[in-house]
Amino acid sequence: MPQIRLTEKTIAKLKAPDPSGNQMLYWDTDLRGFGVRASGKTSDKSYIIQRAINGNTRRVTIGPTNVLTLAEARNRAQGYLGDFARGVDPKAKKAASATLGSVLDDYLSARKDLRPRTRESYRAAVEGHLKNWVDRPLTSITRDMVERHHVAIANEVVAREKEQAYRDATRWEQRAKGAEKRGWMDAAANHRQRAAMAKKRETNSGHVAANNAVKVLRVLWNHAADREPDIGANPVRLKKLWYPVKPRTGHLASDDLPAFYKAVMELQSAVGRDYLLLVLFTGLRRREAEDLRWADVDLKARTLRVPQTKSGRPLDLPLSDFVHAMLIARRALGDTEFVFPAASKSGHIAEPKFFLAQVAKATGRRISVHDLRRTFVTHAESCDISPHALRALVNHSLGKDVHSGYIQMNVERLREPAQRVTDKMKSMCGVKEPAGKNVAKLKRKG
Repeated sequence: MPQIRLTEKTIAKLKAPDPSGNQMLYWDTDLRGFGVRASGKTSDKSYIIQRAINGNTRRVTIGPTNVLTLAEARNRAQGYLGDFARGVDPKAKKAASATLGSVLDDYLSARKDLRPRTRESYRAAVEGHLKNWVDRPLTSITRDMVERHHVAIANEVVAREKEQAYRDATRWEQRAKGAEKRGWMDAAANHRQRAAMAKKRETNSGHVAANNAVKVLRVLWNHAADREPDIGANPVRLKKLWYPVKPRTGHLASDDLPAFYKAVMELQSAVGRDYLLLVLFTGLRRREAEDLRWADVDLKARTLRVPQTKSGRPLDLPLSDFVHAMLIARRALGDTEFVFPAASKSGHIAEPKFFLAQVAKATGRRISVHDLRRTFVTHAESCDISPHALRALVNHSLGKDVHSGYIQMNVERLREPAQRVTDKMKSMCGVKEPAGKNVAKLKRKG
């Protein structure tokens, strides 16, 4: 391996990538074990330190040459050499001091491919359910700690939701009493209805949250172990202790749809009504529908675009006659940024649970927004449209076989399948076509 006297000038002259295509190490003649590593594939050059300890050779990367000055790198190198002289493995020392919070930051920084929602969920899991461990060294987290905390997370979720339900019920009761004193009897009745719903609210088991938080810990530990193999075995080894979570299958059968549609149409909130109808008749995901902007709706071309979806791909959908008519009616209500505006921090509808609770009270059937997406997919499958068209309508992958890679589904190809599903949904819901001599039926495009 080449030995040279490292100076700012000699380091600048080192070639990277090296013409050989291989990584090259240049060792300093003045400070034994200190050197520069030049990549054989990129322009990266980094300061390094290497020594043997306990029969093992350890190499520590100090930092890039274009970030650290030579003087700074030498100073850090001498600190590492001091560790070696005292019999302390710098890599083990570094691994032992890395906290859960720092590993999370490093992981999110390294994984450029993660979607924003995934990043949010990882940070929420650590800073929420694992918050007591954020500043704790990763290597201090034991298997026993993980097993006990896994149970504690589930219990905390149940307790928190019960407490929240109690606070919500109390708040609405107080508002009802205040409305009665002012003679606002309709408002009081509405507040008492919300209080009753809060008291009957089903609490989450916390099983999904507990499993997900511990899985995030497992991922972060593996990430740290890839960089520092000496941190030891991953403590997340629950095996049979994972909470069983059954796949959700809730949806509305054809016999359920008339009552559901009737209850939705009777909602006092036009925003809540139209939001639920859009999800039911398009299969959009909850957040895709919530923050839909008018800038992404083309009523003339009869299309809408979801710029950011779970798959990472934008979704272009044709508007069926039912959805098109509904959006025209919504547009006539005023000039807003969002299709479903609300007095929330985001400016759009953010929580449809109240509307779904009102529908549940009228129908006796509790349904989630994702259940409506399953309803769309379930009934769309029976409309004799191609599997590829169905996947494209709900923005699922077209598949991994050789033919799927050649298929390009554009919005016009999906227009007829989308209308076919809408026609069936309208029939099952009992949607009545507008009648009267002054009402013209909208023509389909294509």
